[in-house]
Amino acid sequence: MIREYIKYIRKAQGRHQIHSPYVYDFVDICLQQVLPSNIKRELNILREELNTNNNKVDLLDLGAGSKRRKSINTVSTIYKNSASKGTYFNLLYQLSNHYKPSHILEFGTNLGLGTIALSYGNPNSKITSMEGCKNTLSNAQENIDKLNLTNIQLVHSSFDDYLDNLNNVVFDLVYIDGDHKGASLVRYLNKLKHHTHDETIFLLDDIRWSDDMYTTWNNLIQSTNYHLSMDLFKMGILVKKQSKHKEHFVIKMKNILKSM
Repeated sequence: MIREYIKYIRKAQGRHQIHSPYVYDFVDICLQQVLPSNIKRELNILREELNTNNNKVDLLDLGAGSKRRKSINTVSTIYKNSASKGTYFNLLYQLSNHYKPSHILEFGTNLGLGTIALSYGNPNSKITSMEGCKNTLSNAQENIDKLNLTNIQLVHSSFDDYLDNLNNVVFDLVYIDGDHKGASLVRYLNKLKHHTHDETIFLLDDIRWSDDMYTTWNNLIQSTNYHLSMDLFKMGILVKKQSKHKEHFVIKMKNILKSM
């Protein structure tokens, strides 16, 4: 991972090296959004509770899971090893706040931190978050209820089962986490073809999780299905955006190592 980080830093582009209006807006405006002080206070209280919560959780992991997770773990350990935080928590808030997606789909609720970031970013959005483990989902619901967030629907389901039974809903932002196998990622994206549009933002977590995931990421940015892609080190963004030319950018993110 350190070797990959060094490669990433060498390729990363600052705002003055970017000539795409869409990407310049993403770097110069979206990534400059900051969490309001009242939200920071609420989150600090919740994070402290999670950080010291030694209640045990029996985990059922339908995906590749965390490299550090055991089948039974404490809430505090799950939070420290798996939950969205730091730069990438802020990114979820920033995307939701700047682009104002009406319908958001999240793969992998975990303790609900990423879901909470998306909700804070756009309280008017409708967020559906899927999780295969009912015990972590129960903890996520408790965390969401503590913050009185009402625009979130948690779904206990495997990702494939949920996607196979979708109605006519179309999503504006899709955040895929929780299953770190390249073949699964491609399968989910294919199933979402009729439930997304040209401006839908696909946020993919852990693109450097393994050689398999990184190979899949590189195949996706070469695919004619997506005309815009952005490498944010741990995460990647794809947008269909039909245009004459494909564009790929390696975006310089701040404080990445503190978020890993």
